[in-house]
Amino acid sequence: MCGIIGYTGAGEACPILLRGLRYLEYRGYDSSGIAVFNGTNIEIIKKEGRISCLERALAEAEPKGTCGIGHTRWATHGKPSDCNAHPFVSYNSKFAVVHNGIIENYLEIKDCLLAGGAHFRSQTDSEVIAHLLESLFGGDIRKAILETLSRLKGSYALGILCADEPGKIYCVRKDNPLVIGLGDNGNYICSDIVSLQLFTDRAIVLDNCSVACVTAENVEIFGFNGEKKEFQIVGIERHGDADKLFESYMLKEIFEIPESMRSAASWYKYARPLERIDKEYLKNLRRIYFIGCGTALHSGLIGAWLVRRLMPGIDVHAVVASEFRYDNYEVDAGTLTVCVSQSGETADTLTCLRMVRAKGGKVLSVCNVKTSSIAHESDYLLNTSAGPEVAVASTKAYNCQNLLLALFAMDLAVARGAISEDRRKIYWEDIVQLPRKAEECLRLDKAILDFCIDNFRRKCVFYLGRGQDYYTAMECSLKLKEISYIHSEAYAAGELKHGTLALIEENVLVVAIATQEELIEKTVSSLEEVKARGAVIVTLTPFTGEKGLRAVSDALIPLPRTDEIFYSVLSVIPAQLMAYFIARAKGCDADKPRNLAKSVTVE
Repeated sequence: MCGIIGYTGAGEACPILLRGLRYLEYRGYDSSGIAVFNGTNIEIIKKEGRISCLERALAEAEPKGTCGIGHTRWATHGKPSDCNAHPFVSYNSKFAVVHNGIIENYLEIKDCLLAGGAHFRSQTDSEVIAHLLESLFGGDIRKAILETLSRLKGSYALGILCADEPGKIYCVRKDNPLVIGLGDNGNYICSDIVSLQLFTDRAIVLDNCSVACVTAENVEIFGFNGEKKEFQIVGIERHGDADKLFESYMLKEIFEIPESMRSAASWYKYARPLERIDKEYLKNLRRIYFIGCGTALHSGLIGAWLVRRLMPGIDVHAVVASEFRYDNYEVDAGTLTVCVSQSGETADTLTCLRMVRAKGGKVLSVCNVKTSSIAHESDYLLNTSAGPEVAVASTKAYNCQNLLLALFAMDLAVARGAISEDRRKIYWEDIVQLPRKAEECLRLDKAILDFCIDNFRRKCVFYLGRGQDYYTAMECSLKLKEISYIHSEAYAAGELKHGTLALIEENVLVVAIATQEELIEKTVSSLEEVKARGAVIVTLTPFTGEKGLRAVSDALIPLPRTDEIFYSVLSVIPAQLMAYFIARAKGCDADKPRNLAKSVTVE
């Protein structure tokens, strides 16, 4: 969840670290800091708040040196403050450390270090690493690092400087992402391969449980057992606007949805991912789990709905990853688990993946980063191909996840004989039109903006839907609450009479999604119930001519028509715009909502 950057080379480290931190700020923005070896000692500057606070501090005193590490923090242990910001320096200033992850046994280690005379300046779990390194250092840095790692319990990615070895950065990966960039004028370490495109087009994705020694000219990698490891160099896809600052990445990414969908559909068409899976295995599948967190879970719910819709008879469940890992779900050779994750580093989902594979099940990942841990450790991959997402709230990746899951369900249904090849071809005709129809949805932005200007002061918003639309409502509600801080809930429309109606009162805003034609009358009946209690209703629907919907709705937002299995790709777009415009009207930072980070790499 935190962001790590490091550089060692021929140039001044500080400007490079600061540039990297700006692009990593989506991973955490409670505080930030850098450590640079200035030729004599390790100099550290760190500040609470956004990267701009660190920039102001560096303008007054910028450390000089060609080797350094930086960090932007999402707080776990210890509130946001200057003293809790990274990097941390050891008690005699020999080591500086940046950390992404959680050290589960830090209190035990801290007690031992305090008894040995160490002095702590923060309330974090991360500071123990710096002091432990120094307490175990006897002249051999590698030995000290390996012994330190043997005593740590938890997940971590580390960047380490040692004053005794200028020009070197040691980095460690255990269950949290870390990548090494190979440049012409130096080398880099980073939490995010996409961010490395600012500096280079070549990278090494560090294997789990690995340590690397990085200098300006060389990279050496070894395991936790000290044995040298081989590595592969991969290319980094370039995106021309990577270093350009936008008024809002979220709005930019919403407007990239049509092109991202074209990319996702094109990848699927030519990669033919289901042809890589044994046909007999697909025919004999007994059980499918869809696993995810947050927005990815909502895609999983859509995926499960699609499987039930196209091939009744399979035992299919969508489960929150953090619950799946601690419950007694049956997994065997006849089980396929679909792990959905934008980043491919989501800690709970990654743990579920490993648990499923250990029990003999197969894993298909739906992931936007093909070099990620989840993509790498899965049996099969659906590459979302949405392009980099920088805003914390996921938008275009969600649309592409839903599209790929629809394609997966469609092809699985063909493989199992549930639908015909002719039916599949008809679906593809709809798929080809989806990006254009997404563009139609985006052209509603002016009308949606006007609506949001009139409604951004609402204290509570309810989203209602039935069937597939209920799962879309869950995603719409999440978007609003995470970036505007308005209390919002999503409900199955049929559940209103079972408690929710008690919360409906005069002028409460209700957003209804109505794309399932056979459920329109039922949906209208539910909306009549909230209308009778004074709610203001806006309805997202392709059926704007339906008299019942027109009569009960205070406003209608028209959706282009498509086959019912693809509506989740389109119906969410107006709600994504609505959430963004309400947040903007309230003065909220849509790209960096409070308390949240883009990639949740800790449990």
